[in-house]
Parts: sequence; structure tokens; C-alpha cells
Amino acid sequence: MVSSSRNLMMAALCLSSAQGFTVQNGSSTSRQSSSALQMSSTSNNEEGVSRRTIFQSAAALSVASIASTFNPELAVAAGSPPTAAELARIKTGYDGLTYLLENFEAETTVCRENGGECKRDAERVRKYLGLRSTTDPLFQIEKVFVKVKYMDVDPDEIESFFEATEEWNTAQNMSNSMAFISQFAEYNPGGGKDEVLKYLDEAQKQVIQARGALKKILKAIESAS
Repeated sequence: MVSSSRNLMMAALCLSSAQGFTVQNGSSTSRQSSSALQMSSTSNNEEGVSRRTIFQSAAALSVASIASTFNPELAVAAGSPPTAAELARIKTGYDGLTYLLENFEAETTVCRENGGECKRDAERVRKYLGLRSTTDPLFQIEKVFVKVKYMDVDPDEIESFFEATEEWNTAQNMSNSMAFISQFAEYNPGGGKDEVLKYLDEAQKQVIQARGALKKILKAIESAS
């Protein structure tokens, strides 16, 4: 709040200076060429008005540029908060990760039909993280996180919210990597089923981190209700 007020004050001061410069230059020009102005035609007067308008518009644009330098968010058009459906995706994704963790072995085990061989498979981990399909609740959920900043989030939760979004990105990427590696660990040189389980275990640890990040994000969103 303080930073935004300071930026607005600086922008206002710059605007005042630009307007003062316009007036002073206008007065100086008027004094130096008063006789010429008296002899100017109506078309010349209109041209002078047009030039002043252009100058003032340019000055205002310069102020906007200066203000956006101090606060980059001012350079972006005001956005809109997430819709109820978008917020519901976060909660659905959180519940999905909870279910995955509670049933991790079953969800990461694939068996052939008719009682065939079963093996561990991390593909479900990537699906729950929103990395397999555009219909997954957490698919590109970061775009929804960006919209949350346009909500009236409790100031006490803002820092925690941004930390949680970073934690989410890290955990999602790490879990995705571990899950992907586990799918080939059995066939890599020196690999085997133990290697598959090792990377699956690492993927699970990152899912725990990802769910924790979503919990913090949901708390921040609830503070805006």
C-alpha cells in the first residue's frame, strides 16, 4: 500500500512538472512572438492548438512511462480476478493430490488384464499434477494464480501466497522429473525395479510439497472472501 501511494505521488509530481513546463514555455513563446501571433491567421492558431495538444499528450505519456518504471504493474492493463470455476479448479486439484497421497501405491500400480503382471507406473502422478491433459484441474493452474493478485487478499497472506506459488512451481517440476525418470529407470544401465521405486518415492515427496503449496494458496484465497 505504501509503495503504491509513493509511486502515485511521484507520478503526480512528474505530471505537475510537465504541465508547469508547458505553461512556462507557452508564456515565454507568447512574450517573444506576441506581434507574430497577432498577425497569424485562424489556420495558424488552430495549428498552435494542435501542437500544444500533441505536446501535452506526449507529456502525459512520459509520466505514464515514468510511473510504470517505478511500478511495472502500472504498465499492464488492469486484470480481472479468477472466476468461481477457476478457483474451484484449485480446490479440486488439492483434493486430487490428497487422494493420490492417500492411495499412492494403488494409483501408481498398473496391472495387465486377466490377472497379468503388475508394475509401478508414475504416469498417474503427472496427471494429478495437471501435466497430462488440458482437462486436468491443475492444467496450467499458474495462470489462475496470476489472477489471484486482483482479488482483495488479506495483506497478511500476500507474502505467503507468493511464496506458495514458487513452492508449487518447484515441487511440480521436480515431481514431474522424478516421475518421468522412474518410467525408464528399470531399463537404464544399472537400473531395475528398485530404481523405479526410488524415483517414485522422490516424486511422492514432491507431491507432498505441491499439496502443501496449494493449501497455502487456498488459505490466501479464502482471506479475500
